[in-house]
Amino acid sequence: MDITTQGLRSMDHGQLVQLIEEQSHSPDPAILEAARSIRDSVYGRKVYFRGLIEISNHCKNDCYYCGIRRDNRQVSRYRLTKDQILHCCRLGHSLGFHTFVLQGGEDPWFTAQRVADLVASIKEEFPDCAVTLSLGEKEEEEYRAYRDAGADRYLLRHETADDIHYRHLHPREMSPDHRKQCLWTLKRLGFQVGAGVMIGSPGQTANELAQDLLFLKELHPHMVGIGPFIPHEDTPFRDKSAGSIPQTILMLALTRILLPHVLLPATTALGSLDPMGREKGMDAGANVVMPNLSPTDVRQLYTLYNGKLSTGEEAAEGLKALKQRIRAAGYEPDLSRGDYKV
Repeated sequence: MDITTQGLRSMDHGQLVQLIEEQSHSPDPAILEAARSIRDSVYGRKVYFRGLIEISNHCKNDCYYCGIRRDNRQVSRYRLTKDQILHCCRLGHSLGFHTFVLQGGEDPWFTAQRVADLVASIKEEFPDCAVTLSLGEKEEEEYRAYRDAGADRYLLRHETADDIHYRHLHPREMSPDHRKQCLWTLKRLGFQVGAGVMIGSPGQTANELAQDLLFLKELHPHMVGIGPFIPHEDTPFRDKSAGSIPQTILMLALTRILLPHVLLPATTALGSLDPMGREKGMDAGANVVMPNLSPTDVRQLYTLYNGKLSTGEEAAEGLKALKQRIRAAGYEPDLSRGDYKV
């Protein structure tokens, strides 16, 4: 099998399936080296920092893998106020952050008008900063309101490109076609768009992962979030096994090779499963980390999965230690906006 960069980029679905099946337990060092080399040629050794603010753990959806799913009655729900969110931004800006990521469940309280007002206020106070939203599936007019207010980026993991697998992970009222259409709409409106997938989610095989790679290649997003599936004790998938670190590393590397300019996080989930997960991600082509700026009293309530890290080096308070760790791994911390490079 041709695992040169050109060979990997030209693979069809069947070849990708074979590659993933062969490489998932121990990725070939040549693939990882190719990913690093491509990342370095575009972005150098910079690792971009994003300040994560988890604004609400209310959600109208009932996704079977998610700890803040609608029907989980064990969750203590919270919703940050505008003043709280702006305070988080002020803290982040004082620490040097120039990108704020506002993430939350699909909370109907956060109407288009409220989100647009929030975005406009952040942009007015911090005109040198980028605002990223990750608030789920909306209709075009709502996304347009966010964009008109000044939002720069939008993250919406597609989770899986395979329709049957999607329905295995989500309740009947959710549509794989609508989720994909949201991504295309966001791109058309001028957002820097992020898609992404869980590795090792229940029912996933190399076939679905190959479809994900081909979908990403077609969509050509600016960002891709890839992390291992981790079960949550209060979901239908509580007894399922977590995703594989080597397979996650392989998918990071392949994504970097297929999308050379992509902004690719070393995710919190990767660090939650493996103490060296962040470094392994960067050595497979990742170049983004997202320390948590949320108020400390709500971080443990935004529990998408068991064992989610939100303190120490995953938190704004651990910024110095995280910078040191990244430098020790041979990379350069960068707190600029870190925009996608064309």
